[in-house]
Amino acid sequence: MSVTGENEQGLRKIIDLTRFAGIFILLLHFYYFCYQAFVQWEITSTITDRLLKNISGTGLFDGLLKSKLIALGLLLISLLGSQGKKEEKINKRTIAAYLLIGLMLFFGSSWLLKLNDEIETIAVVYMLVTGIGFLLILAGGNLLSRLIKLNLTDDVFNSLNETFPQEERLLTNEFSINLPAVYNLKGKLRKSWVNIINPFRGLLVIGSPGAGKSWFVIQHVIKQHIEKGFAMFVYDFKYDDLSRIVYNWLLQNKHRYAIEPWFYVINFDNLSVSHRCNPLDPSTMNDITDATESARTILLGLNREWINKQGDFFVESPINFVTAIIWFLRKYANGKYCTLPHVIELMQSEYDELFPVLNTQPEIEVLVNPFITAYQNDAMEQLEGQVASAKIGMARLASPQLYWVLSGNDFTLDINNPMNPKIVCVGNNPEKQQIYGAVLSLYVSRLVRQVNKKGMHKCSLVFDEFPTIYFNNIDSLIATARSNKVATTLAMQDFSQLKKDYGREQADVIVNITGNIISGQVMGETSKLLSERFGKIMQDRQSVSINRTDTSISHSKQLEAAIPASKIAALSSGEFVGLVADNPDEKIKLKMFHAEIINDAGKLNAEATAYKNIPVIYNVTQQQVMDNFYQVKMEVKKMIGEEVEKLKNVHVKT
Repeated sequence: MSVTGENEQGLRKIIDLTRFAGIFILLLHFYYFCYQAFVQWEITSTITDRLLKNISGTGLFDGLLKSKLIALGLLLISLLGSQGKKEEKINKRTIAAYLLIGLMLFFGSSWLLKLNDEIETIAVVYMLVTGIGFLLILAGGNLLSRLIKLNLTDDVFNSLNETFPQEERLLTNEFSINLPAVYNLKGKLRKSWVNIINPFRGLLVIGSPGAGKSWFVIQHVIKQHIEKGFAMFVYDFKYDDLSRIVYNWLLQNKHRYAIEPWFYVINFDNLSVSHRCNPLDPSTMNDITDATESARTILLGLNREWINKQGDFFVESPINFVTAIIWFLRKYANGKYCTLPHVIELMQSEYDELFPVLNTQPEIEVLVNPFITAYQNDAMEQLEGQVASAKIGMARLASPQLYWVLSGNDFTLDINNPMNPKIVCVGNNPEKQQIYGAVLSLYVSRLVRQVNKKGMHKCSLVFDEFPTIYFNNIDSLIATARSNKVATTLAMQDFSQLKKDYGREQADVIVNITGNIISGQVMGETSKLLSERFGKIMQDRQSVSINRTDTSISHSKQLEAAIPASKIAALSSGEFVGLVADNPDEKIKLKMFHAEIINDAGKLNAEATAYKNIPVIYNVTQQQVMDNFYQVKMEVKKMIGEEVEKLKNVHVKT
């Protein structure tokens, strides 16, 4: 019994009987319309003639086509119940050719009976052509019954099945970043918007080189936040790609600020377009914890392998040593010499002069005591292990150019001061990123401690190629700065960079607490992590099972990855996937997106062509830079000499 409850063998007999009836009527048709030929062939009889006469009385042979149509109809009825073995490779064109040629021969053969030729020849040709047409129709019908109607190979990569609805509304507020885009929904392109309505929850922009992070995302973050009156800090890894955008966009949008912001640049390569700023400004060093944080930032920035070794004796000892140096300079003469160049030079002093001088400050006695004890006990190997790593690392910063920028004080780092907002761009150089990155890390660390306060102006921190600098406690900034209106944008090429430079634990925290993610093409573990974060959607599934007599087609729905890792690894430039965060009063139901961000390339290129260069700030000569370099050295020597002399006088008096 079949699944329908029918008797398969009985059904086959009915089909065969119907087909035989069609063939029988076609044979009667030949006999009736080619009767004269059969007479000449002497294959007629009285019985068949009488039978044929009785049948003709029914009207079966009233027209040439009537009996043909009945024979064809019976053939088609028999084909309806046919269950041939299904084959996926059967070509629809072959079936169509069989049926079309068969019908043409079957019905077109009628004109042969009108030819003026020998009756026998005409009869043979007519029956042969009609019979061939009938057989071709039969063959085409059988092939049609074996054809699989469901085609599973239309969407080879399952692209259409993995599309999903996305946010098509433009949702704006006074802080939002809105990127126009188009996305594919079941084969149709639809316009959409990537609405980052709460940038204070953090924005992570990821993509391999050439994915379009800066062109499609970062520059729009900068422009839209300037248009909305944000104070801003921009870490420009490849100076001056982003700094030119910041400067020119500020020129066009100054009127959007209640108080016009100042524009400042830090650049160690071209001092003529760089302002001078002291990250260790004594007015912002309120207690020794500021000195500790600064020392940790600069040393971990210089020695990235220490990040995963924090707490070790030979990591914490250099940090304590530099902390003591910084805090001593902060307290000495009310911070007159509290700059990083003076810290570097003071560290290089002789132990027998340096330690007694440092010990004059009660607040750092605890920090200095282990070094003094080691020195007094002549444990020089231990002392060098504690101090030399700090001295060697910091000595790499002893550059006249760095001293020039770090020893001045053109501006302070409170960029979101409501009464004095600022826009600051700091430039790195890929060829010198390890040295410059450590100093810029100190700027970032000191800046964040000042901007992450209540009651300040809204500000935006943009970090291009974020792993190239070390920013301790970036996770705390993202977690706590939301209420203080500090928007943080981190751009990187891959999570593996972050893990290499920050350690796995802190990298995981940074990635997991960021509310908004925009990712271009990434591969490996990063694409897998993102795919899991984006979750699953309901997708259609189809399967076909073919056996000798039957074909089973099943349809189902199941949850599958909305954006598989393989798709993230194959994104084109300008194509991004991501997830956005919303607000309690501004809900976004469709937070996930997979779209192509739309840029007006012609307009953007025209704007870039018209951009002005960042103006010259100082006409700095090499002599001025060298004079400043030697002045720092002389000031430290003078300070040490004076303090040693005071100690000698005190010793003499006692």
